[in-house]
Amino acid sequence: MRDPELDEPITSLGFVASCTVSADGDAEVRLRLPTYFCAPNFAYLMVADAYDAVSAQPGVRSTSVVLEEHFAADAINGGVAAQAGFVRSFDGEAVAELDGLRADFLRKAVMAGTDQVCRPLLAAGRDQAALLAMRLGEVPPSRALTRLRERRAELGLPAGDGAPLLIDPVTGSRISADAVPLHMRKARLTRTSIEANSGICRGMLRHRYATPGQGEAAEAAEEDQ
Repeated sequence: MRDPELDEPITSLGFVASCTVSADGDAEVRLRLPTYFCAPNFAYLMVADAYDAVSAQPGVRSTSVVLEEHFAADAINGGVAAQAGFVRSFDGEAVAELDGLRADFLRKAVMAGTDQVCRPLLAAGRDQAALLAMRLGEVPPSRALTRLRERRAELGLPAGDGAPLLIDPVTGSRISADAVPLHMRKARLTRTSIEANSGICRGMLRHRYATPGQGEAAEAAEEDQ
């Protein structure tokens, strides 16, 4: 599974302290974050997603996901284990579930992915007018394109070969010609922001913990290929 905000696998980020599965299918995952005060709504999403991902694996009979050394760990761990949802887990503090936050993160991932897909096209000589006319099926295959399709599909946005390359991440409609320059600047800024946050998180995690996360090196090597 991936970090909901940074759109990267939590293994490559080093957030998985340990993961074990007994012969009987009892899985235990221990997670960690760069700081003691990481936002509880983000932390809850990550722990809940990890719980769902592990529970869905063949042969897993029971799942325990524990967030370590976080100020809201008790509420998050207990709430996820009880499948209580965010509001009940933070009774009296939270007023809404996290579907809107998840959608916001996905829209940012779509914008960042748009820049990742479009940069090679621009470098190859395509101009913004050409990008506006392109459909996803006309873009050369790449890992970035696959990721963009997946994120758009998660939001219910057009992701097939006939879908426009440049769309509004909220409505799914094609960007108008006069809006393309601003759209491309926002896409680049979003990608830069996410990558910068990812670098900051990695640096803070290395400062906080002396050991790499489980699967971190292997995941990073795979992403570099």
